[in-house]
Amino acid sequence: MNLNGKCETRLAVFLLLAGLTICCHAQNAAHVTDFKQVEISPDGTRVAWVRDAVDATGETSGTVIEVCELKSSGCTPQRISATEGGSADEDSIAWSADSQQLAFLSDAGNELQSQLYVVNVSDGKARKLTNLTGTLADPAWSPDGKSIAFLFTENAPRANPLSPMAPETGVIANKVYEQRLAVVDLTSAKVSQLTPNDVYVYEFDWSPDSRAFALLAAHGAGDANWYVAQLYTLDAQGGKMKALYRPNLQIADPRWSPDGKGIAFIEGLMSDEGFIGGDIFVVPAEGGTARNVTPGIPASPSALYWQAPDKILFGEYLDGGSGVSTVDLASGSVARLWSGGELITEGFVDGMSLSLASDGRSSALIRHSSARAPEVWAGTVGEWKQLTHLNEAVHPEWGEAKSLHWMNDGMKIQGWLLYPVDYNPDHRYPMVVVPHGGPAGEAHIGWPYAFFNTHELSAHGYFVFYPNPRGSYGAGEKFTQGNVKDFGYGDFRDIMAGVDEIIRTLPVDKDRLGITGWSYGGYMTMWSVTQTNRFRAAVAGAGIINWQSYYGENDIDEWMIPYFGASVYDDPAVYAKSAPMTFIKKVKTPTLILVGERDGECPAPQSREFWHALKTFGVETELVIYPGEGHVFSQADHQRDVMERTLGWFDRYLRAGN
Repeated sequence: MNLNGKCETRLAVFLLLAGLTICCHAQNAAHVTDFKQVEISPDGTRVAWVRDAVDATGETSGTVIEVCELKSSGCTPQRISATEGGSADEDSIAWSADSQQLAFLSDAGNELQSQLYVVNVSDGKARKLTNLTGTLADPAWSPDGKSIAFLFTENAPRANPLSPMAPETGVIANKVYEQRLAVVDLTSAKVSQLTPNDVYVYEFDWSPDSRAFALLAAHGAGDANWYVAQLYTLDAQGGKMKALYRPNLQIADPRWSPDGKGIAFIEGLMSDEGFIGGDIFVVPAEGGTARNVTPGIPASPSALYWQAPDKILFGEYLDGGSGVSTVDLASGSVARLWSGGELITEGFVDGMSLSLASDGRSSALIRHSSARAPEVWAGTVGEWKQLTHLNEAVHPEWGEAKSLHWMNDGMKIQGWLLYPVDYNPDHRYPMVVVPHGGPAGEAHIGWPYAFFNTHELSAHGYFVFYPNPRGSYGAGEKFTQGNVKDFGYGDFRDIMAGVDEIIRTLPVDKDRLGITGWSYGGYMTMWSVTQTNRFRAAVAGAGIINWQSYYGENDIDEWMIPYFGASVYDDPAVYAKSAPMTFIKKVKTPTLILVGERDGECPAPQSREFWHALKTFGVETELVIYPGEGHVFSQADHQRDVMERTLGWFDRYLRAGN
């Protein structure tokens, strides 16, 4: 549920955001060029990226790939494409080990079907390698340069769990579309699917000798079973998969060590596929006991890279921002190389990450914050220099963001406060609280997305509070697990303690408070109005009102077991304990409810159930179900309508004199 949270999962490339197509950032007077992915060549001499293409009218029209040589004099991008002068969506770039060739996906010639291409960067001539029907993702060159592996879902009905569910009518069958590991030989262009047709593969990594793969995979439906996936190895010629590690929680980001002796991965409590956080573990490649190499660190690693057989570099969620650190496997010592309040990433849904060259030092990344639109940077880790300048004319229309800390239940809690634009300390302002999705996520102050852009509240004269209560990333795995079997209790207290601290120290009117959120944030909004009457208005987006009925309605039910400890059939009481429906008669707050018609992660019946109850008890409410939309809205008119309704609802109840 992530939007910044849970019912939100990995998008098939660069949005998550998690897919989307929510990879479009908020618009203002100048068009914002959005960067979807960046990759530095293994030898560190070139950087490639994927960005928005902009048509003659200034509107976004597909994506383009550009490459630049890293020179002291600057960077002049070269367009890489499967077409000559034509338009196409092109993305999912991957460098060959010799840094001379680039693999990518392109829908050139058929906008409904992408295929795999390879291009020699020096001459720009692209060669088509596949003719498949289905979804291709995550191409990766073999270290010996002889083949490219990728994930393939034949006849896939939708791109990812955030996309709209297909309408369910007639006899409902449990049809599974497996995402399989495929390999294409560069000489013959022969495509071979290596994994069985009853196994769904989520991630993979080549062994350094090109003879095997590390796989993150599970049997059964892909969307739900990511939460129970295991680590396997597989011979590069195919055959039987070897189970290597069965995790206690979710795992992600498998990476083979450069000497071939170990496989590292991240394990932790994760509520959304693709939104990674936890601790780093290493398991022997031949099998054995997995070892936690970052126990107790006050951060959440989200991407890892081997610098040497005994050293791992990792990107991390850290105190509401980003960090880059290393861990020495022999001593267990962790050294922080860089940290900051901005976002750093190599792709939209890759968490806090970067692209690292073979030397373990040269890197490229996308950087952005609420004060600075995204651009591509490169250089030695922590000493990056800006390569692109496409968003220099773009300036924020909202106020300044500041990191806050407060204490609750003996814990230090962090959050972000966005000030009203043109803030005057002599005035008193309304404030809207925005719990993030997940719950395993992090409220951060990056350049906002076009969808559910609550920064717009600041532009309309509101303080906007983004808390990171227990259950969030950024403060260690114990903190992330702090809301297990406790949804709506400790995390709610953390949020309200932050609200009280802000009211105590800043000119916020305690009688003009609102709350809004999407996904898990929508649940927290529904929950909050059943626990307190301090909020004068609420907007609940894609929320959850009844955990018991939700269990049988959603399409990713496996995510709930680690949080509730059992299925709803085995322990219905623990689900009822945290359900807003259990306390529904306490609601007095006027509440606007928004949801997509075909949301598979936080289904529309949950919102309708909430609306029906509020209407029954005479609480002012309105329900809007957006046709054809999934968990994240892709239609621009619907995105705009969400914010217009949200702003209108809060203005109605929180403006002075109302």
